[in-house]
Amino acid sequence: MFSLERWQEIFETIRKNKLRTFLTGLSVASGIFILVILLAIGQGMQNGIASEFENDATNRISVWTGVTSESYKGLNPGRRIRLDNADFDMAATKNEDQLEYKSGVYSRWGQITTYKTENGSYRVEGVLGDYQFLENATLTTGRYINQNDNDAYEKVAIIGQRVYQDLFKKENAIGEYIEISGVKFKVVGIYTDPGGEREENRIFIPLTTSQRVFNAGDKLRSMAFTLEKQDKFEDALAASEAFTAKLEADLKAKHIISPTDERAIRINNSLENAKRFFDLMFMIRWFFWGVGICTIIAGIVGVSNIMLIIVKERTKEIGIRKAIGAQPISIIGMILHESIFVTAIAGFLGLIFSLVLLELVGPLIETDYIKNPSVDFKVAFTTVFILVIAGAVAGFFPAYRAASIKPIEALRDE
Repeated sequence: MFSLERWQEIFETIRKNKLRTFLTGLSVASGIFILVILLAIGQGMQNGIASEFENDATNRISVWTGVTSESYKGLNPGRRIRLDNADFDMAATKNEDQLEYKSGVYSRWGQITTYKTENGSYRVEGVLGDYQFLENATLTTGRYINQNDNDAYEKVAIIGQRVYQDLFKKENAIGEYIEISGVKFKVVGIYTDPGGEREENRIFIPLTTSQRVFNAGDKLRSMAFTLEKQDKFEDALAASEAFTAKLEADLKAKHIISPTDERAIRINNSLENAKRFFDLMFMIRWFFWGVGICTIIAGIVGVSNIMLIIVKERTKEIGIRKAIGAQPISIIGMILHESIFVTAIAGFLGLIFSLVLLELVGPLIETDYIKNPSVDFKVAFTTVFILVIAGAVAGFFPAYRAASIKPIEALRDE
């Protein structure tokens, strides 16, 4: 029930203790502000990490090779291991029922590419048609490489948006010819990539064509695979780990590499990386929650102490109230009312200020691992709920003490 007299008492108390009330409210507002900002940073970190994994297929498994680090079966360490078409065919055939997309890759860096009077240096990658999905590339116009291109050793090219801007400006590129290291290729497609300019600074050509043009024989630089989708992340991760272990064992057996050699065959599993990153993010977010809540608790303890002081100062008044018939529940309500009011107002101010700051500054934050820090409505509502409960808890003990005061002792208090 609304009581004008009760509100007048609260505002009168606040007016008499402006500085004390301000400092108490500031501690509560700071707690909510810090909690919301920390949670927003945690969300921004999650957004940034998630965007890193958008560059390629989320369940991509990439394979490349290095130099052996251990002697094995009479062979000395230091052997350079090179992948070839037979390795890719073996992996594709043995795991045919599991694979969603697959491609061998032959890459050449720093290839001078020209169109009319324009030129640039770009990475050229020979790939199969599935590589579009392994790279998360989206065609803006034209088509991607297909099996016929590889079967016929066609000299066709799919260029990134950055390459298009450099060489063609705003001219039409489809059907035009570019020259890569002295060999003419017909542009049949233009793509964009979530990774931005770094990923769009490439040119894709058929794998068989790249091996022939660059005199690579049947050699590959790397291989890439994705497995069939699973309903649950845990199932997808288990299948991915099993595939990775099997593929590594098969390649080591074929190239006579020690099973314990970790340098000769390198396999990057995006799902394993994602799990590590998101496990870390989970712990960081809980840490942020802990820091923020501890900060709020520190403010609430301040509120409780202030209410104890108020009860002490108003001991005689409380005694008089009880002497003329005030019930303990009304005394408790009076103290709780003031405690919740101060806490709620301060908390809402801290919440509003933090949300306004995030709205203004959040979209401007674009680093590699923090993007658009924000807090959703559910989190904001949770902080308010915690705030109201904390305000009630902060005021309960002082209120209970006030209700326990005996009128005769209160009237004697100086």
